[in-house]
Amino acid sequence: MRVLSEAFPAEEFAARRARVLDRIGAGAQALVQGAGPVRGFEVFRQTNECFYLCGIEVPQAYLLLDGGARTTTLFLPHRDPHAGSEGDVLSAEDADEIRTQTGIDAVFGLEELGGRLRDDAAAVYTPHSPAEGRLASRDELLRSAKAVAADPWDAAPGREERLAERLRERRPGVEVRDLTPILDEMRITKSPREIEVMRRAGRLCALAVAEAMRSTRAGLFEYQVGAVADYLYSVNGARGYAYRPIIACGENIWYSHYFRNDSPLRDGELVLMDVAPDVHNYTSDIGRMWPVSGRYSPLQRELYGLVVEYHKALLRRIRPGALPGQVLAEAADDMRPVIERTPFSKPIYEQAARRLLDFKGHLSHPVGMAVHDVGNYLDRPMEPGLVFALDPQMWVPEERLYIRVEDTVAVTETGVEVLTNAAPLELDAVEAVMREDGLLQKLPPLEVA
Repeated sequence: MRVLSEAFPAEEFAARRARVLDRIGAGAQALVQGAGPVRGFEVFRQTNECFYLCGIEVPQAYLLLDGGARTTTLFLPHRDPHAGSEGDVLSAEDADEIRTQTGIDAVFGLEELGGRLRDDAAAVYTPHSPAEGRLASRDELLRSAKAVAADPWDAAPGREERLAERLRERRPGVEVRDLTPILDEMRITKSPREIEVMRRAGRLCALAVAEAMRSTRAGLFEYQVGAVADYLYSVNGARGYAYRPIIACGENIWYSHYFRNDSPLRDGELVLMDVAPDVHNYTSDIGRMWPVSGRYSPLQRELYGLVVEYHKALLRRIRPGALPGQVLAEAADDMRPVIERTPFSKPIYEQAARRLLDFKGHLSHPVGMAVHDVGNYLDRPMEPGLVFALDPQMWVPEERLYIRVEDTVAVTETGVEVLTNAAPLELDAVEAVMREDGLLQKLPPLEVA
């Protein structure tokens, strides 16, 4: 039975655990709770926090790291004799196999966990932030938790809060500290193997976008264009979407996180697509805009073309050692002469272009195990292994126009690698791809057959 994800060797997880042990110190323990059992027919996916440290994809797993003994103990449910119809599931009875494949020191049933918590520990660390799972980023989870807390009929503590409270009850003399900042700091810089997995995720979402471009025709619906991403992800072994896809046409684009994806595609309008797969618990991020007709109008070329040029200016400036603010300032300096010589068709477009250069959010967010990944990189020099979304955005509020183009990029020793570069960026290249027939023409949906 395979225990670990095929994407990472045991040594990578062991090195991560060793870093946690270094950070918590000899007097402390750390406890990480995995995802609970799935409800209904959902497919299980481990939380990012638990997967990051052990790679074990089993519900109700607990990982205990002891800073004094420098050991790791895994606690799992016992084998359910009635669950065999779903195939083999790792349990406490598979201890020998798990230790052999993972390098984890010991494996016990859940009932042993309480006795392994040290009374003499100075502290026990556990993540306080909501655990990221399937189709989840921490920012979305925190927003949801805030809504629940404000509901007088539904307010209840989250799993992380409940676990911290139980630790205080069982070890009243031990301080419960937050492990989240330690894990966040570790996750911000990706290892070569992590980047290799993200390179595959980036290629898949870029291929999905390119195929959606080919398939676009007036009269189709947003969700039908998105169906080509579903196919490409599944046929290439990804675990579906990593986040709720954005497939917006026309006025729907104004809503930056539009998700209903149920409107028809109309000639003269643009399509915005932002989708990415879950590949071995890692993802990517991409955004492209293209014309339903297959040819950008003069206005679309004027506005989208400008943002694409700014996108390229930012790419040229990303490098190790540069501060994010420095990259933004240098790219803005490069673009000001372009704006000065551009004959904008309306004054409000020129004003929007100048605001584009002042906006500080174009180096948007980290990308990794979650699309809005954890950690902060905006106040320190860029380092090799940093992966983030490059997402220049322009707004024309007078006409409710929102323009953006996004790639996932990795800082390298010499510059930058675009992990999503399989999707065409240049406007002429997009139009060339759209002259080809796509998957929806070869296998049309019933209503347009």
